[in-house]
Parts: sequence; structure tokens; C-alpha cells
Amino acid sequence: MAHSGPGSESSSNSTSTAASVNLKPKLSLLNGVTMIVGSIIGSGIFISPKGVLAGTGSVGLSLLVWVLCGLFSMVGAYCYSELGTMIARSGADYAYIYEAFGPFLAFIRLWVECMIVRPCTQAIVALTFAYYIIEPLFPDCEQPDAAVRLLAAICICVLMFINCADVKWATRVQDVFTYAKVLALLLIILTGFAQLGLGHHKYFTNSFENSTGLDVNVGTVSLAFYSGLFAYNGWNYLNYVTEEIKDPKKNLPRAIWISCIIVMIVYILANVAYFTTATPAEILKSPAIAVTFAKRLYGIMWWTIPIFVSLSTFGSVNGILFTTSRLFFVGAREGHMPQLFGMVSIKRLTPAPAVIFMKNSTQCQPSN
Repeated sequence: MAHSGPGSESSSNSTSTAASVNLKPKLSLLNGVTMIVGSIIGSGIFISPKGVLAGTGSVGLSLLVWVLCGLFSMVGAYCYSELGTMIARSGADYAYIYEAFGPFLAFIRLWVECMIVRPCTQAIVALTFAYYIIEPLFPDCEQPDAAVRLLAAICICVLMFINCADVKWATRVQDVFTYAKVLALLLIILTGFAQLGLGHHKYFTNSFENSTGLDVNVGTVSLAFYSGLFAYNGWNYLNYVTEEIKDPKKNLPRAIWISCIIVMIVYILANVAYFTTATPAEILKSPAIAVTFAKRLYGIMWWTIPIFVSLSTFGSVNGILFTTSRLFFVGAREGHMPQLFGMVSIKRLTPAPAVIFMKNSTQCQPSN
């Protein structure tokens, strides 16, 4: 291991070694796109339609909320693309707060992410992966809790090994699983188009009429926006690895533009597909509408969608681990975390201590 960045008090030989050992810019434009798309598309699009519909009460208004959530996320993402080109440092929120408001507020932001936000997020997504990967084995009953937790732990350990071993391995995992989740959504979208061709468009006629029977007001619509924005979460993840992007001044904005447009189009079309098959009442009752959709239309092959959902969340866990380890790495480089987390593997050029710390902090979350 070698220490990276300012703050090292080694001898002149170690200092020269530290200067040569650092995280290298290995992420291409394609890697950037898959990092953002793979981080955004997790379990949200398979689950959140229920929350959006419950808050809006009608098919038309729910689709409008998905569009507005996408536009709102794009505005934030484009602001971050400008920040990322002006402040070409990894760390995203932490680095920008450090530049704008100084080290104290940046320190607070870093430790909130370290102790609460990132470990809890990764734990939830890993548990979602485990839940769906074994759902085909328990189609008519609850999955065993112990099995779900064990699989979630194995998922995190496997990805820890990959992220410690090689940056290219981690980016390849992100690429492959992003393709898998987009393929799953394209399958749902094409099935939806086929349903429209067969005349299943009942809920798109007078689509702004309340079809759920629920009371709709400003409060419920705001909750619908919350569910929609949850599904779009992750558009800022590439900014956590700005220093590892090849030609970031060009590729960072391009990756953000391409990714946000892809995700928004896919999300809207996937929701249209859901409404061609399931009634609003069925969507509100279903814990995961994509699985209900598959059971209705794919017959004995319905299990493919839970598998695709699990692959989707596996890729999201990898994206969270990859970007969060860089956040801890940058924090250690600035002296806001133990210096150990600012060290890089000499042979593999990965921030292995930061990756291992993220894995351990996730697995130490309370069982509830």
C-alpha cells in the first residue's frame, strides 16, 4: 500500500513512490454512461410505480409526475456536470462543499455519508437483490429471512473482492449488469407495445380521471414526487470518480446527458407498458409491479423478471461500492478520515482499504 495525495510525512523515497502510485484515469465515456445508468436503475422502476400512482390517483397524472421527476433530475445532473468540469476532483458533494464552504461543513457531510447514508443505502439494495434472486424458489410464500441476509452478505463480499482486485473488473461488472437491467426493461417495453397493438389501452382514455378511488391533494402528489425521485436517484454518482475519467471535461458532461435521457425515456415507456396489462388497483396492491406484469404475460417464464430485477440491484450495489470507496479515499486524502483509507494498492491501483471499510460498515448495520 502507498499513501496518496497531500499529508504524507514519509521519507523522500516513500514520497516519490506515493507520487507515482495513485488512482489512474481508466473510465471511458461508455464506462461513465453505464456507471450512471447502472446506479440509477436499481429496484426503483420495478417498485416505485405503486407509490407514484397512489399519490396521483390517475394514470395520466402519474406519467406526468414521472416526466417531471426526470426533468428535475436532469437539471440537478447538468448542474453537477458543470461543477465537475470546474472542480475536477473526485468526491462530488464533499469536494464541492469543501471548495465553497470550507473544510468544516465538508467534514460533516462526509461523516453523514459515511455513517448513515451510504452503508444503509447499500444494505437496502443488497437485501433487495437477495430477496428477488430467490423469489422464484418461493413463489407462494415469504423468503426465509436468514437466506436473504446471507445472500446479501455474499453479494457485498463478492463485489468487495472485485473492487479491490482491479478497477477494470469493477467497470466490466457495471457494464454487464447495466446491459442486463436495460435489456429487462426493453423486454417489458416491447411487451407493452405488443399489448397496445392488441388494443389494451383502456387506461389511456380519459387518463387524468381518478381511477384509484383515493383522495388526491398537494400532500399526496408530493409523496408521488418522492417515489419518482427515489427511482431517479444516482445521477450524481459519476462525479464521485471525476479524477478517474479519461478527459473529464468532455466525457463527464456527455455521460450525464446521455444517461439522463436514456433513463427518462426507459422509465416513461416502462410505466406505459405496466398500464397496458395491470389495472390501477392491481398496481397499488402489488409490491413489485414488474413481477405481477411477468406473471400475467410470460407464463412459466415469469421468473425471468425477478432474476433481472436482482441483476439490476447487483449492479447498483457495485456502483454504490465503487463510488463510495472513492468518497472515503478523497476524505482521507484531505485529512478528514483515517490515512489508511487514503492508501492505494501498489500492484492493483485500487483503494482497497476504503473498499473494505465500506463493506464492513454496510454489514454492521442494525438487523432491522
